[in-house]
Amino acid sequence: MKIEKIYNFLDSISPFCEQEAWDNSGLLLGSLQDDVENVYLSLDIDEAVLEACSENSLLITHHPLIFKSLKNIANHKYPNAFIKTMIRKNIALISMHTNYDKSHLNAYFTEEILGFKHYTQDGFLIYVDLKDSFSNLLAYVKEKLGLPVLKYAFAKEELKKIAICTGSGGDLINDVKADCFLSGDFKYHQALEALSNGLNLIELGHFESESCFVNSLSNHLQNLPLKVIITNSKNPFKYH
Repeated sequence: MKIEKIYNFLDSISPFCEQEAWDNSGLLLGSLQDDVENVYLSLDIDEAVLEACSENSLLITHHPLIFKSLKNIANHKYPNAFIKTMIRKNIALISMHTNYDKSHLNAYFTEEILGFKHYTQDGFLIYVDLKDSFSNLLAYVKEKLGLPVLKYAFAKEELKKIAICTGSGGDLINDVKADCFLSGDFKYHQALEALSNGLNLIELGHFESESCFVNSLSNHLQNLPLKVIITNSKNPFKYH
C-alpha cells in the first residue's frame, strides 16, 4: 500500500491542519509514493523500536522526532542517529501529535484508561463531573495507572469537577474550570500558579498518560488492509 493512502486515511480521522502552530505533525521522512507492507506504532522512537522495524516500512509515532530545524545530521546525537538509521533501512515516518490529542487521545485516555464514560470536551481539555474527595481520586488514579506514587499539588479536598489532558497540559492551567487538573507533567511555577487559584493538580506522568496512543490508533488502522505492529517505546523514567 502506498504511504499516500495511509496518510490520507489518517488525515481523514484526525486532520493534520488541526495541529498547533508550533507542532510538526505529518510526514517527516519518506515519500507519499513509497509502498509499504508493515506499519509500526509507537509513542516515540528509541533504539529498540528502530531495531524492531523491518526495512521498507512505515513508522507512526505520537511525538514528532523532528521539532526544530536541523542544520545537519553529521553527528550521532539525538535525533540524528535515529534519522540515519531510518534512512538506511528506508523507514518512513508519520507523526500525529496535537491534532490527535484533540481528536482522539484525550478522550480515549479518559474513557479507556481512567474509566470515565461521561464527559465533555473543550479543545484539549476533558471535563468530568465528579463529586468526590481529592484523596479518593488520588487512590483511584494510582490504581488505574498501576503507579506506586503520584506527584500532586493539594489545594482543597472537595471535588465537583475534574479536568484531564494527556501530555504536558501545564500551559492550560488558566483555562481550566474545575477543582482538579490531571495531566502528564507540570512545571514548578505552574504548580504554584494552580495552588494560588485553588486548583488541585495530579501529575500522571507524560509516558503514562500517552502510551495508550498505540492502542487507540491501532483500532482505526484495522480498517486498512495492512499489517499493523505495536512496538511501543519504553518509559525513560523509573520509580524507586
